[in-house]
Amino acid sequence: MTYQVYDTTLRDGAQREGISYSVVDKLAVARLLDEFGVGFIEGGWPGAVPKDTEFFRRARTELDLRHAVLVAFGATRKAGVAVEADPQVRGLLDAETPAVALVAKSDLRHVERALRTTAAENLAMIHDTVTHLVARGRRVFVDGEHFFDGYRHDPAYAAAVVETALAAGAEVMVLCDTNGGMLPSQVTRAITELTERTGIGPERLGIHCQNDTACAVANTVAAVEAGVRHFQGTANGYGERPGNADLFAVVANLQLKLGLPVLPDGCLEQMVRVSHAIAEIANIAPDTHQAYVGAAAFAHKAGLHASAIKVDPLLYNHVDPTVVGNDMRILVTEMAGRASIELKSRELGLDLAGQPETLSRVTRRVKELEAGGWSFEAADASFELLVRSELPDRAPVRPFALESYRVIVEHREDGAVVSEATVKIRVRGERVIATAEGNGPVNALDEALRTGLTRHYPELRNFELADYKVRILEGSHGTGAVTRVLVETADQAGRDWVTVGVHPNVVEASWHALVDALTYGLDRAHV
Repeated sequence: MTYQVYDTTLRDGAQREGISYSVVDKLAVARLLDEFGVGFIEGGWPGAVPKDTEFFRRARTELDLRHAVLVAFGATRKAGVAVEADPQVRGLLDAETPAVALVAKSDLRHVERALRTTAAENLAMIHDTVTHLVARGRRVFVDGEHFFDGYRHDPAYAAAVVETALAAGAEVMVLCDTNGGMLPSQVTRAITELTERTGIGPERLGIHCQNDTACAVANTVAAVEAGVRHFQGTANGYGERPGNADLFAVVANLQLKLGLPVLPDGCLEQMVRVSHAIAEIANIAPDTHQAYVGAAAFAHKAGLHASAIKVDPLLYNHVDPTVVGNDMRILVTEMAGRASIELKSRELGLDLAGQPETLSRVTRRVKELEAGGWSFEAADASFELLVRSELPDRAPVRPFALESYRVIVEHREDGAVVSEATVKIRVRGERVIATAEGNGPVNALDEALRTGLTRHYPELRNFELADYKVRILEGSHGTGAVTRVLVETADQAGRDWVTVGVHPNVVEASWHALVDALTYGLDRAHV
């Protein structure tokens, strides 16, 4: 049984607020989607959108697709216009893609009020355009816009649209939940009734769902369970309003839960990599809590879960995360028990299984710190340093001893605000005093510390402060609140690590995080 995995990230997904793909972006996304193994990539609307016209022109020489067929998207001919004379139909042919997707009205109310034409003319528009494209060697998919709403309003007319498109030679008639208002049971019922009414097998039908009820993925899966073999979605669920069906979740559900062979062998494990790469191209931070591909999709926090996971990871993971290219993580929080600490330590390469006293000390220390506002949930580097400090043979070597530091913020007459920091430290028996300026107190402190250490530790030149986050802790108020600082540091090898600091003084909290960051990075550089 063959399933058609149809991606519309570059057309429907690009309608998400805040996304604006360049032609180069679109080419890069298409390559990633092909690596994921989708069968069809809808590239855009040639003739109507200049950027899309350029994309299809360049795709002919710059895309070498292994799995996917490129699809140009457009509309049926205009009312009262001969198909041969319609310029946007001409644009579809000029795109020179093997396949074409046509949007057609399937709700009689839209035909009469939006197109301002007759029911008969709309059917003729569908018939003429499909036959015209098929005669010229194109595979044609017809998207029945607002199908489910139209079917509820006038089932006979919506069914006539489906019959007309397929009789004219369309390969698949795609039933669109354009408003995103359907529920799974409604989708199943409509497909069942349609096939009974028309005698058309569900394998000739497709499904396209928007996510306005947060049911797009469920609606798509329901359609496939009802016999549909062509399903559409977008990477990460990008799209207009709340978005489209997340193609990654749909594919994973169908392949892993229903056992349907929707992707070529070896492609499913590319899911996380492709998802995150497309998010970067779209300039949207990956959703950490997205099903299957999110960093937290297989992250476990409660100690009870961790105890069971220690026995068998699948007791609390609904699938093996590695099959989609993800991994299980144990989060260390105030809810953590000994099992959580043991599993997290093992994840970081520190086996505490045979050291019950050490495990108890680490667990107790974590709970004490967490009660004071520390959080190791997103700060693996600080947690690793904490564990290693309890292991005599693995204890981290602190690169310096602090004598004092001072930070000054100066608001100058010209309006410029400059921060200056001075650190006094002892490094390998030498007393070092270093001063530096920065665009803020933390930046100045970071620069001064690096200046003082670099002669002894030249590896620091490869480190950079990649991100800095400050949070006021719950229960704290005003300018005297306790703050938590997370610092992300990266090196030139592409590695990054996160450290944490907590203190009522934000500079001191930042100092703790910076010291951990440099200690961890230098230790790793010497491994």
